[in-house]
Amino acid sequence: MHVKNTLTEYGLISKLLHWISAVLLFAQIPLGFYLVDLDFGPERISLENIHITVGLSIFYLVILRLLYKLFNPTPKLEPSIFKGQRFLAKLNHVMLYVTILSITISGIFKKLFNGETLTIIFKKIKIQDNFQLGELFYDIHIFSNYLLIILITIHLVAVIVHKLFFNDNLLKRIL
Repeated sequence: MHVKNTLTEYGLISKLLHWISAVLLFAQIPLGFYLVDLDFGPERISLENIHITVGLSIFYLVILRLLYKLFNPTPKLEPSIFKGQRFLAKLNHVMLYVTILSITISGIFKKLFNGETLTIIFKKIKIQDNFQLGELFYDIHIFSNYLLIILITIHLVAVIVHKLFFNDNLLKRIL
């Protein structure tokens, strides 16, 4: 196995970044939905702190993945995959990145505009309360989460469809 990507396969670094992100997202999304209905109290505060820590970890991981992609080639898709599929695959990946960044940024602003202090990159940040903006960022946070679920579903269905109907084993490249 290669450490870096080749033109046909993802390297160990890309695979680790992909699967760590996936595991964190599969834990984070249900935790976020659980928090929505949880009454305020010690359990909520504790779980919310975990949610924030995991969310920021995902954010930093995505930034690291994007920086890594700048210096490392993405493996080419099979020649049998037509241009429309290539475009849709690229669009889905771009939207996944944008949506994950949107979720984190909107979550940060929601907390800050609701009067809370956050520690981001070892710096405590607090800004002026603005509950109206806090609600707007909360709505963006929720919408982005639903969009992320749709995009992840499309991502997974595409891998399955390619395996079953096109006999392409895309999953093998990232395992």
